[in-house]
Amino acid sequence: MALEQRRPSLLSRFARWAIVGIYKRAGWTAIGSVPEPRRFVLVAAPHTSNWDFLYFMGLTEELGIMPYFMAKKPLFRWPWKNFLLDMGGVPVDRKSSHNYVEQMIEEFGRRKEFILTVAPEGTRRTVEYWKTGFYHIAMGAGVPLVLGVVDYRKKSGGIGPTIWPTGDYRADMKKLFDFYRDVIPKNPRPGGLRILEEEGALTDA
Repeated sequence: MALEQRRPSLLSRFARWAIVGIYKRAGWTAIGSVPEPRRFVLVAAPHTSNWDFLYFMGLTEELGIMPYFMAKKPLFRWPWKNFLLDMGGVPVDRKSSHNYVEQMIEEFGRRKEFILTVAPEGTRRTVEYWKTGFYHIAMGAGVPLVLGVVDYRKKSGGIGPTIWPTGDYRADMKKLFDFYRDVIPKNPRPGGLRILEEEGALTDA
């Protein structure tokens, strides 16, 4: 299926201009290089504040990449449809017999380049475990996990290591957690995260 091509709306262009302006005035620095091909799941962690989105968008703009994100299909209606699409929104049909993991695997199959950003915590609130959907998407699409970084202590962020999922969720998550242990979020969380112990929980995307 051919993807829709169009000129970005005035609203989305203004939003990006404003975001980049705030990002630059805050004195952030982009780090890392973008893996090729540009087909991967970009892990957005830790996610503890609405500011994460703003600085993350500024960082990706400086790195020259277009990150996409999932949003509920009903949001893609007038007057917000074009704005959400321009900003990287990908509609997800929660009523479909295919869950969002399968829908995103299919989306990877339709695109030559696709950088899907997922916040594994699923919320800014304190959580004990990450959701596992991002991992299943990468496994199903045959693409790597690239670790995104937003470090408030260093005021730097962007692209971290690339990790290919092996199917051993616990071993792969240990690699991710080892990396993120030294990344300071806007609102540090006591105790950190734990790796899922129950094998059955890995199917809960």
